[in-house]
Amino acid sequence: MTAVAASAGGEDAGPGDGARSAKAHVLALAGKDPKKRALPRTGTQTFSLIGVSWEDSGDSFEGTAQIRTRAATTGEWSGWRDLDFEVRAPESAEGEEPDVRGASEPLWVGASDGVEARVVADGEETAVPDALRLDMIDPGETVKGKGNGGAKGNGKGGAKPTASPDATQTTPAGPAPETSDPAPTDAPTDAPTDAPTDAPTKGMPSTAPGDTSGGSGSGEASQPPSEEPTGSTGTPEDPTPSTTPTESAPGTDPTEAPTDEPTGTPTDGPTDGPSTEPPTSEAPTDPTPSTVPTEEPTGPTPTTEPSRTPGPSTTAPTAPTAPAIVSRAGWGADESLVQNPPSYLNKVDAVFVHHTAGTNDYACADSPAIIRAILTYHVRTNGWNDIGYNFFVDKCGTVFEGRAGGVDRPVLGAHTYGFNSYSSGISLLGDYETGGTPTAAAKQAIADLAAWKLGLHGVSPEAKVTLTAAADTGVWTKGQAATLNTISGHRDGYATLCPGATLYSALPGIRTTAGSSPYATGN
Repeated sequence: MTAVAASAGGEDAGPGDGARSAKAHVLALAGKDPKKRALPRTGTQTFSLIGVSWEDSGDSFEGTAQIRTRAATTGEWSGWRDLDFEVRAPESAEGEEPDVRGASEPLWVGASDGVEARVVADGEETAVPDALRLDMIDPGETVKGKGNGGAKGNGKGGAKPTASPDATQTTPAGPAPETSDPAPTDAPTDAPTDAPTDAPTKGMPSTAPGDTSGGSGSGEASQPPSEEPTGSTGTPEDPTPSTTPTESAPGTDPTEAPTDEPTGTPTDGPTDGPSTEPPTSEAPTDPTPSTVPTEEPTGPTPTTEPSRTPGPSTTAPTAPTAPAIVSRAGWGADESLVQNPPSYLNKVDAVFVHHTAGTNDYACADSPAIIRAILTYHVRTNGWNDIGYNFFVDKCGTVFEGRAGGVDRPVLGAHTYGFNSYSSGISLLGDYETGGTPTAAAKQAIADLAAWKLGLHGVSPEAKVTLTAAADTGVWTKGQAATLNTISGHRDGYATLCPGATLYSALPGIRTTAGSSPYATGN
């Protein structure tokens, strides 16, 4: 077996600052049998999240992949666990970059220092994909790497807590590795390495234009963006922009706004008819409503209680403006991983709910580490520019900022193949297909977050919207008009079990809760 360890981005923290960057360790699954690969029990460097990847993202894998891991603290081996292969690279230009790999969903296993694996092709594909390997992620601790991921950070939407629920965990040392094959080393191979600072961007412009073009017209469904934006005469349907400054991508002037200021005002929300707003190829101005706070609070770790702004008087409190959201800095994102600035949609027509398909046995104090590991996996393993989901929610109801670009802005994500260009993605940490049940706190947080995010664009969380599929998804064919709930499950757009049976069955109640949420438009 070939082994290599690669830094996940940036430099290791300097001596004395008590932090270290995440790392991606790789084990090649080589072999002569074209239909299967096996790795005997092998000692590794410490990792907490694992997946399988291969060279060509267009080469789908049909079969099974199972892993066992050894706990670093006790030396005990887990039972066999299945990896989920229901993931696709985004249909935007981001998914066509040469570094994009096919991959399974990542699985959080906790601090581990050994692995055993078996992969079998048993579908129409009679061979395992080329360059098959295990990708193991050590989430590290909070680091202060600089990159395009921090360019627009938290935006101006909602509370921005500066503390997170334990974003600086350490990984305990385990017993001496038992190996049947050499343990991973830092020897260079063809595994991913740190991108140089002068590396060319991955097919995106140096500023933050939207990655969309085209539009709908005369009663037709909303059209997906072209793969290479060519401009649009449409303007985003955003509320009056706030005058509060936000951070801008390096090399840009944060005071300069796009010249094509929006002229429309938000509607009361979508109807059962098609969406008619054309997307734009320019980054929209911040759609921050006038009730969003103009100062970023520096208070303690958020709770699941809604954040509130001071009312005009002591006797007439106002409604809350936005849910509390832990910023990327709060959960310790290594922004040096993100090489390109964010792209933006014209508006958010829908929210898709996901689950991470990992474990439900995590402590909520582990949530920042889990999200750091997913960021590293999405960039170093999948080859995407940033973490795929726009938001995360954990079982304690804490909301976390996902992909960078501003929580209150329509950031283009990589979460729902075929519908990324219209939607925002919320992923609940945990597995809700194999017995997990979403907590009341998690469902409330999803409802409030979805109501707020849709409300920024005048969209009702209890409505339906018709969108045009931008790709063949296994549920919809490319160009087909898809009528969806404005709060939908991943499986409504793409052929997957996500967000799991119990979370999917909870979506009708989540829509009702969102409709009565204080963050919903008109409440």
